[in-house]
Amino acid sequence: MLVNADLHIHSKYSMATSPKMDLPTLASESRKKGIQLVATGDCLHPKWLAEIKNLEEQNGVFKHNDTYFVLTTEVEDANQVHHLLIVPSVSKAEELYEFMKPRSNNIDSDGRPGVKLNGEEIAQAAHDAGALVGPAHAFTPWTAMYAYHNSLKECYGALAGRIYFLELGLSADTSYADRIAELQCLTFLTNSDAHSPYVNKLAREFNRFEMENISFDELKMAIIREKGRKPVLNVGIPPEEGKYNESACIRCYKHYTFRESIIKSWKCSCGGTIKKGVKDRVNELASFDMPKHPAHRPPYLHLIPLSEIIAMALGIGTGTKSVQGIWNTLIERYGTEVSVLVDADIKNSGVDACVINAIIALRCGKVKMHPGGGGQYGRIELSAKPEKNNNCEPQKSLLDF
Repeated sequence: MLVNADLHIHSKYSMATSPKMDLPTLASESRKKGIQLVATGDCLHPKWLAEIKNLEEQNGVFKHNDTYFVLTTEVEDANQVHHLLIVPSVSKAEELYEFMKPRSNNIDSDGRPGVKLNGEEIAQAAHDAGALVGPAHAFTPWTAMYAYHNSLKECYGALAGRIYFLELGLSADTSYADRIAELQCLTFLTNSDAHSPYVNKLAREFNRFEMENISFDELKMAIIREKGRKPVLNVGIPPEEGKYNESACIRCYKHYTFRESIIKSWKCSCGGTIKKGVKDRVNELASFDMPKHPAHRPPYLHLIPLSEIIAMALGIGTGTKSVQGIWNTLIERYGTEVSVLVDADIKNSGVDACVINAIIALRCGKVKMHPGGGGQYGRIELSAKPEKNNNCEPQKSLLDF
């Protein structure tokens, strides 16, 4: 069976998250997006784990109506690098909590705790608990593995060989990461890292796996690529839309080339710091001029959240009632956001023609990207209006993968 999974989110117990990040809301919103398996996030937080325990447990996953949850957590190591852990059971989450509590000042107050451990020590603890571990948003300049290390071995030491996945993050995609030779054997994950259940955050990136059923063991085999289980698709926003795609000032957001940044000693004319972008960092690390995709690497499908397309078409904010109303209308008619974006014939959907044209333009690739940088998201605009009798070849349906 094919399973859509978002494996990195946060709960209401993490800093700077929505109080609506509760299990019932996450389940209902995931279902609308077309996601069957979603991360719990923050499974080391005692109060959140207590809420998770109230759900029906089946083979290492937890069920709320038709949505399944898998235990996950993100931790920050002593070097400010973030790691994503996928945990097999409540008892193993509790073991990890007991191990990390003496080494953390905030494990009881923040769902994403900082721990006084390095990457190798975290990987060893995860391995001992039967959990999977890998770099979270691996290229993000503030808290990523490649922000502070030049290799997996430098980060994870002797445990580097037991790292099976890497999370790309919003500012990178497969074409970026597959220029780095040491990542050829890893599975790439595309997750939302959502801090709110709003329609443009949750599952803005997700993975599609081939699994026999929804369970921890099946997910683990799919990530490790064993016994025919495997990832078959990565879905994510265009990397240019990420907040750190290009090098830019964190104060005024002026963009700089890599050469300009070096000449200016990474100081903007306004006095702010120029933060190195993912594109430039990948160029530093790259083994290949062009990406070399290994045989196991699935396709990468670029999608923009439906609410962003509606807002762009109407020239209003994503959080407005008009955008929410049109989004609800389309979801009620076609079932999930994924269906609206790539599968359904939306020409007679009954919503504003500008919205229909914008979705068609996205399917035809007629969008223009203004890359993000310095902490500011990139901007998308329609580069051309679709013709009434548009004969362009749309991007493939999810059903084609």
